[in-house]
Amino acid sequence: MRDTFLSFSPPDIGEDEIQEVVAALRSGWLTTGPRVALFQEQFADFVGAPRALALSSATAAMHVALAVMGIGPGHRVISTPMTFTSTIHVIEQVGAQPVLVDVEADTLNIDPAKVESAIKSGNGAVRAIMPVHLYGHPAEMDPILDLARRHHLAVIEDAAHALPARYRGRLVGAPAAVEGVVNLTAFSFYATKNLTTGEGGMLTGPDEIIESARPWSLHGMSGDAHARYGSEGSWRYDVVLPGFKYNMTDMQAALGLQQLRRLPSLQARRFEIVARYNGAFGELDALEVPFVREHVEPAWQLYVLRLKLDRLQIDRARFIEELRARNIGASVHFIPVHLHSYYREKYGYRPEDFPVANAEYQRIVSLPLSPRLSDQDVNDVIEAVSDIVDRFHA
Repeated sequence: MRDTFLSFSPPDIGEDEIQEVVAALRSGWLTTGPRVALFQEQFADFVGAPRALALSSATAAMHVALAVMGIGPGHRVISTPMTFTSTIHVIEQVGAQPVLVDVEADTLNIDPAKVESAIKSGNGAVRAIMPVHLYGHPAEMDPILDLARRHHLAVIEDAAHALPARYRGRLVGAPAAVEGVVNLTAFSFYATKNLTTGEGGMLTGPDEIIESARPWSLHGMSGDAHARYGSEGSWRYDVVLPGFKYNMTDMQAALGLQQLRRLPSLQARRFEIVARYNGAFGELDALEVPFVREHVEPAWQLYVLRLKLDRLQIDRARFIEELRARNIGASVHFIPVHLHSYYREKYGYRPEDFPVANAEYQRIVSLPLSPRLSDQDVNDVIEAVSDIVDRFHA
């Protein structure tokens, strides 16, 4: 057994990132400045998006996306219960009503077959669909985009887990070529993500929409600090709308620039670890390894096992306790939104309202996954999981 505790997702920060942050500190630009501008440009180029806006989080990106699309009171937005609550919080925060749709049993992504009936039910106009690319496996976007086209809806993708995932060869974040559909994508750079800036996010989309979103990210001002305080800037500015304080700093962008450069090698290591896990856990009849559709390339932001509880003498909570006793960190992603007291009490949700999400939630476990894991770390995870399954097999 390990002597030290293995965190489930330690960040991989190298000397290049440290030196870039030091250079940012020495440059005199700590807040939004030239590194943010460069990071936006390089990120857009990487994913193939027309334009990108760097923000303080993926939550901020989704909030700004809803605001710039004019979504608010009297509107409804369709999303999934199988996500972190921020996806649904931002819908509430603009005054719209979230409409939850159950998930597919294999990917745990929103089920397109259930979306159309949700569009036609209830009071208030549906204005957008917010699919979540859960764990980095892209949602089934073709039918979602087709529904959006037929019903004149925006599509705002929660891609917090999905850099750099591909759907039918297209990187998530690149524009969907569907006439009449505004397609925006929100990314997260939180500490556990495939690319980290500590905290941070990005919104990608069409030029005109992203430019309209910029004032929303900084108090509704017509110019950021770089535009006002640079050598050719002007102190004059206007406030054109009641915006938020969601800008990214140059120190964060410094991290992002180097992480973006390293992303292909970081991903290669993730794929190696996933292959090791799949090979080991696929042999154990009490476990179900993550499902991957043939036409996608997941980002593997999380590695989520599903326990076959009828073949174990313990439940998921005890399974995680046993991992911790062996110095292996684990977590659960996520407690479905409709089980949380705020949403349960406001909308009267019952656990069985979304039967797939509710059932699958009971048996999911997120294992350690990070490019920083050594081969011995991976061996320790495999040994711990295998030992628990062997000891508590029904």
